[in-house]
Amino acid sequence: MTLFDSSPRTRDLHARLRAFMEAHIHPNEAEFERQVNTGDRWAPVALLERLKPMARAEGLWNLFLPPASDPDGQFGAGLSNLDYAPLCELMGRVWWAPEVFNCSAPDTGNMEVLARYGTPEQQAQWLMPLLNGEIRSAFSMTEPDVASSDATNIEARIVRGGDDYLLNGQKWWTSGAGDPRCQVTIFMGKTDPSAEKHRQQSMILVPMSTPGVTLDRLLTVFGYDDAPHGHAQMSFTDVRVPASNMLLGEGRGFEIAQGRLGPGRIHHCMRLIGQAERALELMVARAGNRVAFGKPLAAHQHVREAIAQSRLEIDQARLLTLHAAHLMDTAGNKAARGQIAAIKVVAPTVALRVIDRAIQVFGGAGVSQDTPLALMYAQARTLRLADGPDIVHLETVAREELRRAEA
Repeated sequence: MTLFDSSPRTRDLHARLRAFMEAHIHPNEAEFERQVNTGDRWAPVALLERLKPMARAEGLWNLFLPPASDPDGQFGAGLSNLDYAPLCELMGRVWWAPEVFNCSAPDTGNMEVLARYGTPEQQAQWLMPLLNGEIRSAFSMTEPDVASSDATNIEARIVRGGDDYLLNGQKWWTSGAGDPRCQVTIFMGKTDPSAEKHRQQSMILVPMSTPGVTLDRLLTVFGYDDAPHGHAQMSFTDVRVPASNMLLGEGRGFEIAQGRLGPGRIHHCMRLIGQAERALELMVARAGNRVAFGKPLAAHQHVREAIAQSRLEIDQARLLTLHAAHLMDTAGNKAARGQIAAIKVVAPTVALRVIDRAIQVFGGAGVSQDTPLALMYAQARTLRLADGPDIVHLETVAREELRRAEA
């Protein structure tokens, strides 16, 4: 992809990251699957643990944290969202690659929350171990019994009692909770049901070892369990945590969510573009070496149209994503909410279309375990729901347009 007028540092990081991916990530995709499927599927993967120190030694570590969340440059690489975009796209080509560079969700979003809103004590206890890759984390927001696309529906309770809070509720799609290294989750619940609807909720840090925290089951995504990362349904029953674990203060949950989910959404979109780009490369290679009806697939008009349409859509989605990243850097996450909402609809939709075309060109092989396309499709489809469904983001885009027209 074109890096436009990226800084020399970003271009250097991009070149080094690409070299690392080509030398250590892509050649090890089969080995990753072999290790996950040998023995305990939920144990840390030896391959990743071997690659992490190598990535860190190369300076390819904690690249995601922008200056807005880390103004003193004490935690991350100091890259803007625009600088990070092409790097995140490269990592996104292989679903497990971001963890190698300590740039994987939900840890990135949680680290951003702690960097932006955490107290010095919270940062020392949780942020620094996360930045060092010593622990992992989860995010507990969505609930099984309510439509969590409207987060005001959340029913989990956070009740103050002296120097503690008592938590009760059911959560699911708590990504990362399946990892045995997951030591903390950020829990969203209601502290004051009588307050204005966007001031009822709060977020609080919950150590996973706290009595009453129960992992009920691990969920699959179109049959994939995403081990050893995983997506959990969890129960919080009379969970008692210190009042000092509260993030930012009671009633600030929505404020934190918007600060967290904006960057998380754009990271998802960057990675999706990387997946779409890889699917197109696979499609082109397959079209060039597969023969049907007496000629290569690339000689058939419908395949050529699929390739052309995919290139057009990927480049459009990338430009829209870079525009959103630029606005986040220059105007702030809140001002960029319309553009973030737009890419959150566009990027998964484009990725799905491109991956689907690649599957069609591969035929039966495309839905088997012999290519990454089936898993890529499942992940892209999920991201039309994760971090807010399409319809919620379309509503945000519409509101922004109507507000602009009124102005």
